[in-house]
Amino acid sequence: MSSSITFKTDTDGVTDPEGFFASADAADIRGKADERLDTGVLYSIAPCTAAGVFTRNAVKAAPVLDCERVLRVGGPIFGLVANSGNANACTGNQGIADSLSMVQAAELASGCPKDSFLVCSTGRIGDLLPMDKIIPAVKSVALRAFDGEKEGTKFSECILTSDTQKKTCTATFAVEGNTVTIGGAAKGAGMIQPNMATMLAFITTDIAADSTVLDNLLKESVKHSFNAITVDGDMSTNDTVLLLANGQSGVSLDGTSMKRFREALLQVCDCLADKIVADGERITKVVEILVGGAASDQDAENISRSIGNSLLVKTSWYGNDPNWGRLMDALGYANAQIDQHVIDISYDDVPALVGGNPVPENKPKWKEVVSKPRFTIRIEMHQGDGNFRLRASDLTEGYVNFNKSE
Repeated sequence: MSSSITFKTDTDGVTDPEGFFASADAADIRGKADERLDTGVLYSIAPCTAAGVFTRNAVKAAPVLDCERVLRVGGPIFGLVANSGNANACTGNQGIADSLSMVQAAELASGCPKDSFLVCSTGRIGDLLPMDKIIPAVKSVALRAFDGEKEGTKFSECILTSDTQKKTCTATFAVEGNTVTIGGAAKGAGMIQPNMATMLAFITTDIAADSTVLDNLLKESVKHSFNAITVDGDMSTNDTVLLLANGQSGVSLDGTSMKRFREALLQVCDCLADKIVADGERITKVVEILVGGAASDQDAENISRSIGNSLLVKTSWYGNDPNWGRLMDALGYANAQIDQHVIDISYDDVPALVGGNPVPENKPKWKEVVSKPRFTIRIEMHQGDGNFRLRASDLTEGYVNFNKSE
């Protein structure tokens, strides 16, 4: 981490940058008559340029389709509305109309023009939104955000589904006496296999930036963060990462600020991605898989995903079993160039395989490593310069029990 960037976790997140406001409320979308926050609005006092990265699932939820449409229009963005408890996915024409109604309610309440708000939903697939509950909540929350509420923590809580905790962080750096801030909030715990995951991530910044530049920087950061994690190998219909920039810091994204902004943005994305894996549904371990020396970066990614999504590998991690034979099996069908006789594998820094030859005397040390809640598996392929880092989790009976029904 650069010494010129100050980074903090568990912050207010999206309301930390200048000129951003947010609030949230309980609309009882889940129909449980509780006080759980489930509807939120993020608002910028000044128009924003924006960028987004979305699910590659061919089945896309109505909010994803609407976000893509609004970003194609390319007009100024003043904020977004989000809900949890219902994904508004696979809901046909009514779902599309409901997404538009949510946006219009936020725009009217805050006095903003048409197509200046984005919309995101997360939760159960296939159910229509309870619009009689949502629209009044959106109007009320939008008015509070417009009036200057800085309830970033509440906003970060209203998007949670099976998550056990909010996920926020903030990075700041100085440019010629002015402070630039990047704040982020995310949700995600299950159906985590990018590109991207059952996840929403909202990132705000008070730098001034061209939307094309923002788009390129966001895609670059997402590639190395949200698109490099897995919990269960499933891809969602609603995955969305949005980046809004309102220019209120007085700093423009140019040659002077570009390097630090790129670094700070990646730190925010990487932190949020790590929090998503660490909060995976009923997991007990986070495993960093580092593949190097592959024939290409794509080969390295294929190998890491093959290992990180293998049920046999994931259950062995849960059982504290350093079964590197399962790693070899998984990389063998990863559609990558390999030579099994030269591969090196280590758990943290403890060798398990060197030049294709086992190191059985290290087994007690492997078991000690795999018993930790976090550890690293390093794999050197000796085929080229390709590399990839993937963060994965174990797989527990708790995950199965949790997902037997909704």
